[in-house]
Amino acid sequence: MDKNTLVGFALIGAVIVGFGIYNRPSPEEMAREQHYRDSIQAVAQKQQQLQEAQEAAAEKTIQLDSTSAFFQATTGTEQFTTLQNELIQLTFTNKGGRVSKAMLKEHTDQQKQPLVLFDGEDATMNFGFDGKNENILTENMYFQPMNVTDSTVTMRLNAGNGGYLDFNYKLLPHSYMVDFSVQAVGMKNFFSSSTKTMNIDWSQRARQMEKGYTFEQRYTSLTYKPVDDSSDYLSETKDDKETIPEALDWIAFKNQYFSCVFIAEKTFEDATLESTMETQGSGYMKAYDAEMKTAFDPTGEKPSNFQFYFGPNHFKTLLASNDLTFKDKDPELEDLVYLGWPIIRWINRWFTINLFDWLSGWGLSMGIVILLMTIIVKILVLPTTWKSFISSAKMRALKPYVDKIAEKYPKQEDALKKQQETMALYSQYGVSPMGGCLPMLLQTPVFMALFFFVPNAIELRQQGFLWADDLSSYDDLISWSTHIPLLGNHLSLFCLLFSAATVIQQIIMMKQQDTGANPQMAAMKWMMYIMPVMFFFIFNEYASGLSYYYFISSLIGILTMWVMRKMTDEKKLLAQLEANKKEPSKQKQSGLMAKLEALQKEQERLQKERQERMKKK
Repeated sequence: MDKNTLVGFALIGAVIVGFGIYNRPSPEEMAREQHYRDSIQAVAQKQQQLQEAQEAAAEKTIQLDSTSAFFQATTGTEQFTTLQNELIQLTFTNKGGRVSKAMLKEHTDQQKQPLVLFDGEDATMNFGFDGKNENILTENMYFQPMNVTDSTVTMRLNAGNGGYLDFNYKLLPHSYMVDFSVQAVGMKNFFSSSTKTMNIDWSQRARQMEKGYTFEQRYTSLTYKPVDDSSDYLSETKDDKETIPEALDWIAFKNQYFSCVFIAEKTFEDATLESTMETQGSGYMKAYDAEMKTAFDPTGEKPSNFQFYFGPNHFKTLLASNDLTFKDKDPELEDLVYLGWPIIRWINRWFTINLFDWLSGWGLSMGIVILLMTIIVKILVLPTTWKSFISSAKMRALKPYVDKIAEKYPKQEDALKKQQETMALYSQYGVSPMGGCLPMLLQTPVFMALFFFVPNAIELRQQGFLWADDLSSYDDLISWSTHIPLLGNHLSLFCLLFSAATVIQQIIMMKQQDTGANPQMAAMKWMMYIMPVMFFFIFNEYASGLSYYYFISSLIGILTMWVMRKMTDEKKLLAQLEANKKEPSKQKQSGLMAKLEALQKEQERLQKERQERMKKK
C-alpha cells in the first residue's frame, strides 16, 4: 500500500468518523422514543397543572379588593383586533393586551392553508409591574383597544385614579416587523421611586410545521443573542433550562423555517429560558418559556421599546429586517439561519446563497436549481479533482517499483527500511505522497457548505420534484405503518439512490487504487462499502433535496473519474516520471523522508543495544 493511499484513506476515515460523531444520536436521542412513550401522561399532567395555575391566577385577579387601582380591569369581555399588511395578519386580544394569533399570508401549512405560527392558548405574554401597595399582572386583565387602524392599535389598561398603561403596537409596512412599546401615563403615585424594571413571562408551544418530525426537531430551538456576542440556543434534542447571566438583545422561539423573535431596545436581563420536548404526534415540537426583566420608567417620560419579528427564517429577509430595528445596534437576526461553521458559513453567505438566488430567479424548479448548482460546484473544484486524480495515477504508475521494494523487505522488522526506500523512490520521480490528499481536503468545505445550506433553505419548502412532493422533507414513496428502529416507517428513494451511487463510486475509486491482494486494503474496502449503508440510515429522515444533491454529486463524480481515466495515458505518464528522475531539479524532497531516516537509525541503535545485552548474558 503506497503512502499516498494510506494518508488519503486516513483522512477520509477521519472525515467519516467526524461526520458520524457529529450526526450520531446522543444517548438522549437514542432514549427519546422511550421518553416519548413514557411522557404522554406527564405532559397531560403538566398541562392540567398549568391550566389549574392559570385558573387560580385568574381567580386571584378577579377577587382583588375593590380599592385596587385596577379592580375594574379584572372583568370584561374578550375582544379581538386585527392588523395586517400584504405579508402577515396579526390578531390582538384585549385580554392581556397581547398578540394572540400570527398568520403568514405567503406561506402555507401541510394542509395548504395559510400558515399560523400560533393561536389561542399556544402563546401567552404576561407583564409584571411592582407597585407600592399592589402588583400588576397583565395576563388576565382587560385592556381597551384605542387608535385602531390597519397597522396600529393601542391596548390601554385603565387605572381607577385616571392613570393608565399603554401597549402600543405598529405593524411596519412590507415587513414582518412590529414596533411595540410600553408606557405608563399618570401612574407616578402607583409606583415606588425605586422601580426601574418590569418582569416579562413569554411562553409558546412551537407547532409542528413540516412533514418530518425528527428532521424538523433538529432545527427547532429556543435561540437567544447576548449583547456583543453571537447567538446561542438551548438543546434541540432534550429538555433544557438555562439562566443566562449576560444581557440579551433578543430571544427567539424558533422552528425550522419560521421564528417568533422578541427584541429589546435596552436588553433583557436575568433571563431564565426553558425548552421542553413535546410528544411526537401531538402537533407540537417544543414548549418554550422565557422569563426576564427589562428597563421600565414608571414616570412615563421614556417608553420601554421593543420589536417583534413573526416571519420566515429566510437569510436575506432577516438581513433586511436588521435595518428596521433599533439604530444603535445590529441584532444579527440572520443568525437564525444556521449556515455552518465559520469558514463554511462564509462560503454559504457569499457564494451559495447568491448562486442559489441567481439560479432560482430564472423561474426554474428547485430540482433543476439544485442540479445546476451541483454542476457549477463540480466545475469550480475540477482543478483540484484533476490534481488529485493525476497524483493517484502517478502513484499507480510507480506501483511495480513499490512492489519490488516490498519483495526486497518482506520481514516486519524491515518495515522502516521499506518505507524509507519507498519515499526515496517517490522523491526520485518527483511524486508527492500528499499530492492527492490536499486537493481533496480543499474541496471539503464547499461540499459541506451545501450540507448546511439545503436543510435551511426555506425556498425548498413544499417544492416538489419528480416523485418527491417536498424537497425540504423526506420523500416517502415507499412507506408502512410499523415503526422500524433506525429506519422509521418509510424508505426515502433519493436517499436509496444516493447510497447506491456512493457504493458504485467507491468501487471505481478502489479499482483506481489497484491495491491487489493487500489484506489491510481488503478490510478498508469493506469499510468504504459499509459507509454508504451508514449514510442511508442517517439520511433516510433528512431532506430529500439534500439526498438528491448528493446523488447528483456522486453521479457527476463517477462520470468525471471515467472521463479522466480515458484522458490519461499511463505509459506517457510513466515516461514523464522517468524524465523527472533524470532531472534532479524536479525531484521533491520530503520531510517525511528525514523522519523515516531518523526512525531507522533509532531502530538500528536499539537493536544493536539488545544484541550487546544478549552477548553479555
